[in-house]
Amino acid sequence: MPKPSAAPAPAAAPAPAAAPAPAAKRIPLGMKFILGGAAGMGATCIVQPLDLVKTRMQISGVGGAAKEYKNSIDCLTKVITNEGPLAIYKGIGAGLLRQATYTTSRLGVYTYLNDFYKVKFNEKPTLLVYLAMGVVAGACGAFIGTPFEVALIRMTADGRLPVERRRNYKNVANALSRIVKEEGVTTLWRGCMPTMSRAMVVNMAQLASYSQAKSMFKKYEMKEGLRLHFVAAMMSGFITTIASMHVDIAKTRVQNMTYIDGKPEYKGAIDVMGRIARQEGILALWKGFTPTYCRLGPHTVLVLVFLEKLNKLYFKHVLGTSSGSGL
Repeated sequence: MPKPSAAPAPAAAPAPAAAPAPAAKRIPLGMKFILGGAAGMGATCIVQPLDLVKTRMQISGVGGAAKEYKNSIDCLTKVITNEGPLAIYKGIGAGLLRQATYTTSRLGVYTYLNDFYKVKFNEKPTLLVYLAMGVVAGACGAFIGTPFEVALIRMTADGRLPVERRRNYKNVANALSRIVKEEGVTTLWRGCMPTMSRAMVVNMAQLASYSQAKSMFKKYEMKEGLRLHFVAAMMSGFITTIASMHVDIAKTRVQNMTYIDGKPEYKGAIDVMGRIARQEGILALWKGFTPTYCRLGPHTVLVLVFLEKLNKLYFKHVLGTSSGSGL
């Protein structure tokens, strides 16, 4: 008698669907701007004396006049001797307000675009994309920050003028109000185009080279942390200084120029660079390279390192995660 066939085994229950991965926590857009500004202001408090030396060096020898300073050390020594030790922080209010507008805008825009690209395309930006994001961020920040840039340049340069020609602004608010009253509101945006051009070059070089340097060093197993941020930022600062110096000196002279018999000293940034090359030599377009790099290098390091740390702190203490990253 044949054995009854075994009952078919019950079908296996379908495996439960995997729970969707939680969305990565991100810093809100408004907070990106705030953290960027805070990083810039913190760095400015440290490097303001170098910014003053850079400005004095760049306007030294204007119009073929004899050079006032032999080098950066001579400039710093003369400022302290002739104007007092606190003079090295002249214009700090304008510098901080510039960072609160310019750096807040440029770093906020850049980090937003960086995050947007990574989410949209699920990959890290290429070098060309980094460059494009730096240009956009720089243009936005420069336009917003130009009035404070004008005030900063004038306040840091004032001490070198003869007493009867000094503007003697009491503070940044007094500088802005007097510029509007005496020269018109549009003067606040004097040199806006070279300022934007410089910012586009600076940000394209600075932010793109920093992001690219971080990616490159990570391939050599350099871990995320202060050492990586420092090395990448110093490389970024050097590249940025070379790329932007000639535009920076043109911007400085346009913003500090005076009118002679109702006519401006310069027609524009191109006129500045042409006259510098003819009267002072082509290398004068990089006049003040040392204080500029000594200022831009540490400033780049401090801004980007501060920003990385502020981002980390926000991820840890506000968002409750340690997986977030900065630029």
